[in-house]
Amino acid sequence: MSNEKDADETTDADERRTPREEPASSGEPAPEDRPEQPDGAVEEPRASDDSVTDAPRDPGQRGADERLDEDEDLLDGSDLGSDVEVEGDIEIDEENEDSLLGGLQIDSSDDIEVPDRLVDQVIGQDHARDIVLKAAKQRRHVMMIGSPGTGKSMLAKAMSQLLPKEELQDVLVYHNPDDGNEPKVRTVPAGKGDQIVDAHKEEARKRDQMRSFLMWIIIAVVFGYAILIAQQLLLGIIAAGIIYLAFKYMSRGSDAMVPNLIVGNADQQVAPFEDATGAHAGALLGDVRHDPFQSGGMETPSHDRVEPGAIHKANKGVLFVDEINTLDIRSQQKLMTAIQEGEFSITGQSERSSGAMVQTEPVPTDFVMVAAGNMDAMENMHPALRSRIKGYGYEVYMDDTIEDSPEMRRKYARFVAQEVTNDGRLPPFTDEAIEEVILEARRRAGRKGHLSLEFRDLGGLVRVAGDIARAENREYTQREDVLQAKARSRSIEQQLADEYIERRKDYELTVNEGDVVGRVNGLAVMGEDSGIVLPVMAEVTPSQGPGEVIATGQLKEMAQEAVQNVSAIIKKFSDEDISQKDVHIQFVQAGEGGVDGDSASITVAAAVISALEGVPVRQDMAMTGSLSVRGDVLPVGGVTHKIEAAAKSGLDTVIIPKANEQDVMIEDEYKDEIEIVPVSHISEVLDVALAGEPEKDSLIDRLKSITGSALEQREVGQAGSPSPQ
Repeated sequence: MSNEKDADETTDADERRTPREEPASSGEPAPEDRPEQPDGAVEEPRASDDSVTDAPRDPGQRGADERLDEDEDLLDGSDLGSDVEVEGDIEIDEENEDSLLGGLQIDSSDDIEVPDRLVDQVIGQDHARDIVLKAAKQRRHVMMIGSPGTGKSMLAKAMSQLLPKEELQDVLVYHNPDDGNEPKVRTVPAGKGDQIVDAHKEEARKRDQMRSFLMWIIIAVVFGYAILIAQQLLLGIIAAGIIYLAFKYMSRGSDAMVPNLIVGNADQQVAPFEDATGAHAGALLGDVRHDPFQSGGMETPSHDRVEPGAIHKANKGVLFVDEINTLDIRSQQKLMTAIQEGEFSITGQSERSSGAMVQTEPVPTDFVMVAAGNMDAMENMHPALRSRIKGYGYEVYMDDTIEDSPEMRRKYARFVAQEVTNDGRLPPFTDEAIEEVILEARRRAGRKGHLSLEFRDLGGLVRVAGDIARAENREYTQREDVLQAKARSRSIEQQLADEYIERRKDYELTVNEGDVVGRVNGLAVMGEDSGIVLPVMAEVTPSQGPGEVIATGQLKEMAQEAVQNVSAIIKKFSDEDISQKDVHIQFVQAGEGGVDGDSASITVAAAVISALEGVPVRQDMAMTGSLSVRGDVLPVGGVTHKIEAAAKSGLDTVIIPKANEQDVMIEDEYKDEIEIVPVSHISEVLDVALAGEPEKDSLIDRLKSITGSALEQREVGQAGSPSPQ
């Protein structure tokens, strides 16, 4: 019994090491040393190092192939997730398609069926989905650029399910008897790798058992001779110890026959998907583990220390890298080599590690690259890597919004059902709660007749609302929960903006009544969805030399250019000679971030003209809008959030560009609190903003006489408004 125990311990220990015996040149055991295969074992295929045999696929892979066969209609160009289905006998009321649910007659999100396939859950992004469909069919690379939360990672995962059938592979690394620092690499069909490793381990175990048996026989003979004949017990113990250590040292070479399975796809049902976002060089490109015992026969053979990278695990599948520009230049260079060559050797990434001396034979990297990022991703991306993707694939820009239609509203209702199902802990949403989510999608779009496609933020709103309902032990998530969630899930910028508003009220910094010369309440946006009142003050003083316009408030480039454009308006519409005057413009409490954009152009113009002419400005109103050098008021972004900020600050009136009138979707609580005045020219702005009838009327009449013909043409009608700036 002791012999069997010691033999088992020897086998377990040796399986953690690698033998020094040289395998055949192909990396396999020599034919005469090949063990008999145990029951259920499959003899290792005798393919060359870089070949892939045509052996039958394992049952799991065959199931994946059958499922992909069923998806051939998808690869032929059919619609992806086109229809929203409901359970039971519930149907879509076509006569009521203008409703927020697009005609869906449901009681809760439980009535909506959630598609099983990920690609059918993608909403909007029709252009991007078409590109992904073509790229999957043709195995092309894709780069997706767009705002966060618009579905880039979801499309990448869906692409791995859309890839055509491929022979998935296992990758084995063998000890190289000729050069231990250059392990051999071999690819075999998926599922064969485990069988090969098991066969080698079984062979090594049998050899260890034979050695152990021989060792104990020799030890018994020597020990018996030392006691019975030589009568030297100490000599027998020493001799037995030397024999034991000698056999243990020799047995270390037996495990060199056992290869290292670095990529196994035996259980892979579809093409592999590897998310390498933010991966360091070793995780992306593969690495070789450090070996603290590098000599004296105690070192771990190099092939046992090889670790695959994401590019190797993604072989025959999809490699997804979000924020591609965050990869360092060296990693990007090596990544484009892997894309170009379809194979990449694994070596140690640390120059001080023992693995730096190891470099395997090339390992297959036949993956489809899906790179993603925001607009700034293209600035820091290696131009050669982008050229590789563009030359062998597609570039696609992700939409931020999509046209509001009955079908899209039905898909947004399904989106809520998907979020509830995927989370698994949220109470179902009632129809009214779903309608409130769709209303929020309209508001966040910032455009009339559009819905937001930033689903990550909307999904956060759904989860917060569900958590509120769950905390109250409700069976369903109600509309009130969604309204409460909107307040709780405010962005950091919105919380900061609300804090500014309250603080200004406490210190009486917000002026919302009376008339003041040269002071105008402007409106700005913090982040993407947070409005704030930004006062602008102007003062005209005699200059000591040529007059100039001086603006303070950490103005960025676009804001500085807007101030220069305003100076052209002032020169045209004012009787004052400003060549010998300095015009000082101050953006009050602009903050550390400064002022960017030109949406404060009409605010600056109104403040400067008020200061020049000495006509006061109403302080119960605010304004926002861009301004052309000819005095036209151009559209801007974020008007809804700016109007709500004005209402929170106690202002009564807001001036906005007429082109933005259709984009206003303020909350119901603010509709009765504030008056919205759309304008199309600076003269209309001054007509509303300036106080003091005689002075204002004289100034407005003068402006109208200067721009009368242009205003008449505008009243007749012009072409479409320019895009928001």
